[in-house]
Amino acid sequence: MPRVTSGSATEQAYRHVKRLLLDGTLPGGSMTSEGEVAEELGVSRTPVREAFLRLETEGLLRLYPKRGALVVPVAPGEADDVLDARLLVEAHAAQAVVRLSDAELATLVALLRDLVTAQEAAVADGDVAEYATLDARFHAEIVAAGGNGLLTGFHATLRERQQRMIAHSVRWDPGRATTFVEGHRGLVDALELRDTRTYLRRLHRHLDDARAGL
Repeated sequence: MPRVTSGSATEQAYRHVKRLLLDGTLPGGSMTSEGEVAEELGVSRTPVREAFLRLETEGLLRLYPKRGALVVPVAPGEADDVLDARLLVEAHAAQAVVRLSDAELATLVALLRDLVTAQEAAVADGDVAEYATLDARFHAEIVAAGGNGLLTGFHATLRERQQRMIAHSVRWDPGRATTFVEGHRGLVDALELRDTRTYLRRLHRHLDDARAGL
């Protein structure tokens, strides 16, 4: 069995805690501690402390000496900023997607429909973490298909924030996931028909639903 180094233990702790933050297992306003995470992972507190410091730098945790770490809630202003940015990027991408060749568009539509099917399965299983991951990927695939590398990169920086917000929204109201899945299906239908106007109208509604859930 390979020896776990301090660096790899820190990375393990960082990825573990970040996953719990993004999928809503550790919701905003909750507390965790170095000791809890260290015991769960079977590592010392030192790499967990280093992981917590990284997450504090990213704005996900707020550390309180001898008390633990507070999960920083999603601020209303942050949610609005992320959704506004997504609207601009995803609307621009859609205008490029509808100009793809028939073969390229058919490939994208098939992928998106597979993701919608997987989302339905995650909702049926009550797997919020998986649903939030699939939701983020659905939108990322559309943006990537738009072919603008700079916008794709920018959208990727929003992905973790989006994933966390969706997980938060769905955990508070599980029925909202069904609404989101239906919204995704409507977006795919509009892209398949190359109907930009309908797509943009449905995208506005979809993001407004997400805003209401937050």
